Amino acid sequence: MAPPVAQLLFLQVVLGPALVENIRNQFAIKNFRTLHVDYPKVDYAKGFQGYCNGLMSYVRGRQESWYCPKTHYVLHAPWTVVWNFCKYSESFCENYNEYCTLTQDSIPLTICSLYTKQPPTSCRYNSTLTNQRLYLLCSEKYDGVPIDIIGLY
Repeated sequence: MAPPVAQLLFLQVVLGPALVENIRNQFAIKNFRTLHVDYPKVDYAKGFQGYCNGLMSYVRGRQESWYCPKTHYVLHAPWTVVWNFCKYSESFCENYNEYCTLTQDSIPLTICSLYTKQPPTSCRYNSTLTNQRLYLLCSEKYDGVPIDIIGLY
């Protein structure tokens, strides 16, 4: 009876952290795709008073937070295009403890910026549509998947 218990304990100690890491990565990938990729671009109802106001109400709902993020980036390209950026991530970003890459091509995106002159209970956003290169965090060095946007180039 002792060997099966020892094997189970071994599996929990050795494989446990790897399983937790895999679950964390899967959540980050789904979260990135849901919150940062909008293709084809959605048209929000006029009551939202602009694209970013509609999108950010969705983002805050998904994050289950009333907090108003100051900046949010939304990519307007097919997921396959975005995914390809993390195929080869030669750089390791120590500040994030993840692999990262600078996209070779510009990509259409909307930058949602929080208006500064408003009451703290209000979340109103300004929309800026642009084409830029991005710094992305990737799930792995090779054949990775984007998990976050860390900046624009």
